[in-house]
Amino acid sequence: MVVLGLQGGSASAAVDREAGATALPQSASQRAADIKAAQAGAAAAAQEIGLDSKEKLVVRDVIKDADGTVHTRYERTYEGLPVLGGDLVVHKAESGKLKGVTKATSAKMAVPSTAATVAAATAKKDALAASAAADNSKTSAAAPRKVIWAATGKPTLAYETVVHGLQADGTPSELHVITDATTGKKLYEFETIDTGTGTGVHSGNVTLGTTPNGSTFDLNDGARGGHKTYDLNGGTSGTGTLFNDADDVWGDGSPSNRQSAAVDAHYGAALTWDFYQSELGRNGIANDGKAAYSRVHYGNAYVNAFWSDTCFCMTYGDGQNNTNPLTSIDVAAHEMSHGLTSKTAGLRYSGESGGLNEATSDIMGTAVEFFANNSNDTGDYLIGEEINIYGNGAPLRYMDQPSKDGKSADYWSKSVGRLDVHYSSGPANHFFYLLSEGSGTKTVNGVTYNSPTYDGQPVTGIGRTAAYKIWYKALSTYMTSTTGYSGARTATLQAATDLYGANSTQYQAVAKAWTAINVK
Repeated sequence: MVVLGLQGGSASAAVDREAGATALPQSASQRAADIKAAQAGAAAAAQEIGLDSKEKLVVRDVIKDADGTVHTRYERTYEGLPVLGGDLVVHKAESGKLKGVTKATSAKMAVPSTAATVAAATAKKDALAASAAADNSKTSAAAPRKVIWAATGKPTLAYETVVHGLQADGTPSELHVITDATTGKKLYEFETIDTGTGTGVHSGNVTLGTTPNGSTFDLNDGARGGHKTYDLNGGTSGTGTLFNDADDVWGDGSPSNRQSAAVDAHYGAALTWDFYQSELGRNGIANDGKAAYSRVHYGNAYVNAFWSDTCFCMTYGDGQNNTNPLTSIDVAAHEMSHGLTSKTAGLRYSGESGGLNEATSDIMGTAVEFFANNSNDTGDYLIGEEINIYGNGAPLRYMDQPSKDGKSADYWSKSVGRLDVHYSSGPANHFFYLLSEGSGTKTVNGVTYNSPTYDGQPVTGIGRTAAYKIWYKALSTYMTSTTGYSGARTATLQAATDLYGANSTQYQAVAKAWTAINVK
């Protein structure tokens, strides 16, 4: 990327600033080299930021801005044990000068001993019981691993047990249960299968990325990291069968044609890849040039879709009566963006961080829907508006006034973190709408919105593009696994400062939009 030279005029200076603070695109080889170099300097970085000699840093990601600023994201270990909630991001200027550190926890990393007094078998038994209490079935768990739990307060020696199974609606479960290794008390639990509910729509006649296979064609998009789409054919495990076609003309738009759902899923994945690349400068979900994959026709009449970090894939059910596959544009982009969050901030899927995780997927799903410019599914600020899951034409969620779904919160309060993550996402979705479009009545693409504010004060929007660039910058460089609403405010204000300046209209709008949802 060539950064524009300084020119006269405040408008030109603003453009230069935004360009300078924008992440440079990275090839897979460049990213790998950057991570290797950062890991080689990890010991020096740990010393520079004042970590204890028992703490080590493990590089997760490196993002370089056009102005030379480098943001290096690390996981932490303590006496060789993984520290959950110990992740941090080190920000350095092009000169190498330390600009700051963003930490998931400010607590001093120390425990009296790393020797457990509770047996691992006991922790495993209790974790299986916790999964059963969550109405999961067909559960199994591998041996627990010993960790330092630092995500919710004072660092504690603990076990992390991952219990696999099925949730009540047929969604896979990967429940992580954290058990105090000294007292046996359950400290925390969180699910890592990230879901979004719907009944699917088709995208119409679209162009697909495919690959010749002899005289036939595979649903394998070689131009976008090799994204493949598979048919589970009613199964609930494994990869399934790669879609193949004789003439490279796929589906007919009807649910009875098995290829139609695959067309939508494959198209949605391509749109999301293109949006990440052209709008965010990101080379795929993990920024490594490698694609995830899609699985369609999961289970029997499964009314859901989900992302799994384990398979690094999106999975879609066929909806009620197996006639409404959940493969619309916003659903596909929503699920892929759970992968984006996993590979950046790693927002834990519980409490306020879980709500921000879901909101990120709604925000990116909305942005991709506008980006698609598809006449069969025009861009709007309604989540799942085409799928009609309730049978009355109502969407799943409303970004302009989330409470219209009857469950989501419009504004932050101390109780928001106790809501299901799909509803605790409400205030962040509301923030994004206000930042994009402003408060009050407005019509966009034929849809009328009327967005209120907590304090009754008006908010003027800065446009959707600036809003999602600020959110992505915050997500990729300033949020961590434990970020809640207050932390998201801090992160987005810093992102707005980087991109547009501390005295910019955009910065002021970010501050006002947070105030408008009661985050101050």
